[in-house]
Amino acid sequence: MRKVFLDTETTGLKPEQGHRVIEIGCLEMLNRRLTGRRLHHYLNPDRDIDAGALDVHGINIEFLQDKPRFANIVNEFLDFVRDAELVIHNAPFDVAFLNAELKRLDRPAIETVCGSVCDTLRMAKGLFPGKKNNLDALCVRYGINNSHRTLHGALLDAELLSDIYIAMTRGQASLGMELNGSDVLGKHAAATRPAKALRILRAMPDELEEHRQQLDLIQKESDGKCLWLETGARARMPGS
Repeated sequence: MRKVFLDTETTGLKPEQGHRVIEIGCLEMLNRRLTGRRLHHYLNPDRDIDAGALDVHGINIEFLQDKPRFANIVNEFLDFVRDAELVIHNAPFDVAFLNAELKRLDRPAIETVCGSVCDTLRMAKGLFPGKKNNLDALCVRYGINNSHRTLHGALLDAELLSDIYIAMTRGQASLGMELNGSDVLGKHAAATRPAKALRILRAMPDELEEHRQQLDLIQKESDGKCLWLETGARARMPGS
C-alpha cells in the first residue's frame, strides 16, 4: 500500500475549542522508499495562536496572513492522501484536527478517504513501554540526526517520521503474509522440483556499516546483553 507520512501544526491543542491547522506536511512512500512527492502548505487560520503552541512551532499569525486557507488546498490535500495508508505520530491528535477542518467544509472524514491510519506513537509504546517515545527520543534511540529540529515543523517532522518508521519496521516488511491452502500446496509442489543453484548476494560496505550501527544500538538498548555480538566475538577468536 502507498504510504503518506503526515504531520500538522496547529493554533492550539483542541479542535473542539475552535483551534485550526496552520501547517500541513506530507511525504509519499512506495515500497519503503520515499518517492520525492510531497505536499506542504502553511495555512491562514483566521484566528489567534495560543502562546503555548507558538513556543512549540514558532509560527506567528503575521507570517500566516497571506497564506491560503484550508478550503483553498483541500482538494489537493485529499487527492494526495486518497487510498494511502497515513502514517502519523500521535495520530488521534492530527486526525481530529483534519476532521474538524473537513467538517467545516462539509467534506467526509479523513478515514473515509485514506486507506488506513497507522499511529507510530502507539507502535513505539508497544516496542518501548515506559520510555519516552516522542520524535526526539526515537531519533536518539535509532541514531537519526535531528540536530536541525530546533522547533516543530510539519514537513520536517514528517521527514523524521519516515526515517523512524523504516527503523522501527526494519526486517518486518513481509511478516504480514498469510498462507491459505493453495499457497501451501504451491510451496510443496515447488519443493519437489529440482533446486536451482543459489545466487549469493554479498552485502555492500555501506550495508555492513548500517548493520554494525544497528547492532551497536541494540547493544546499547539491552545494557550490553547483545548475545550475538558476544557469540560473534568468540567465533573470531583463534581456535574457535
